[in-house]
Amino acid sequence: MSMKHELWLEPDGCQTFCLAGIHGDDARSLLSPNSQLIWTVEADSYFEAMTKYYSFMEWGEYRTDFPEHDQMSYAEHGWDE
Repeated sequence: MSMKHELWLEPDGCQTFCLAGIHGDDARSLLSPNSQLIWTVEADSYFEAMTKYYSFMEWGEYRTDFPEHDQMSYAEHGWDE
């Protein structure tokens, strides 16, 4: 199961990368009113989403201290859209 993620740019240049839909509601509620959605991506896991985000930002390879957890699919975590 793939889930949509959003990258938001705030007026001060800060970014928020979060899940779309209800799973990202809390994160989006903290955004400034003039924030802009600048990119969306589908991913099956947190690790896949972050890997694509790092690639989009040209930050190099994404690494995690929690690969067993982060590489689990959203379906394995029991999430749905």
